[in-house]
Amino acid sequence: MSTDNTRETRLRAGDAELTVDPQNGCRLTGLRIHGTELLRQGAKYGAFPMVPWCGRIELGQFRNGGERHQMPINSAPHAIHGTGRDTAWSTARADDTSAAFTYDLAEPWPYTGRVTQLVELAPDSLTLTMGVETYDNSFPAQAGWHPWFLRNLGSGGDVELAFDAEWQEERGDDHLPTGRRIAPQPGPWDDCFGMPDGVDVTLTWPGMLELKVTSRAEWVVIYDEQKEAVCVEPQSGPPNGLNTLPRLVTPIDPLEISTTWTWRTLA
Repeated sequence: MSTDNTRETRLRAGDAELTVDPQNGCRLTGLRIHGTELLRQGAKYGAFPMVPWCGRIELGQFRNGGERHQMPINSAPHAIHGTGRDTAWSTARADDTSAAFTYDLAEPWPYTGRVTQLVELAPDSLTLTMGVETYDNSFPAQAGWHPWFLRNLGSGGDVELAFDAEWQEERGDDHLPTGRRIAPQPGPWDDCFGMPDGVDVTLTWPGMLELKVTSRAEWVVIYDEQKEAVCVEPQSGPPNGLNTLPRLVTPIDPLEISTTWTWRTLA
């Protein structure tokens, strides 16, 4: 394990190796199992926390009571994926197999508070936990993760996705949910699915590895429209949820979400 606030943190458990870059949005920049990298490489990829919102906010605007707030438009005409991925985080602690990171909410987000991400690595699993707390006023928030899993690990076939969702959020031409729930449709996807019993998605690289993404959260976005990678994104609410399904963070009720990735080799 190595860490400071300006360098990557490296964790190891058995044959699993994880690298986290607190300066680059506290994203996971590498996850290697038996020496094989699972995450797409590059400064914008890996696996990053989405906080204090997930997916798109319509026109970058949301309300908190009578106040309307405007977030920067970074996926015109919307704001996407929160501000945490563009922020330098601090390393609160780290040992060989776990680490905790924090950052204080600040402009352009209009409310004060703290975000914490806990990373726990085991030989056959990775658990990520994120919390959002307020220092003062209550505010709506979301949290989740956006991993870019490689479509192909260098040998064998492309990854196969398997999941059983109760519904799919119908997606409008503006890439936002219309508010109508429909039966899950075949891919390709850039879509949000509802899983009331918790997120449970299996990625299988034939002959190489099986990885399950689980969470007690009820929402997951599946994105597989890129050639290089696929995304399985557990999150605490649907896209545009700050407007359509707000979850308030209050001084006595912080937001917490976790996800576990569990893997086994198939070779």
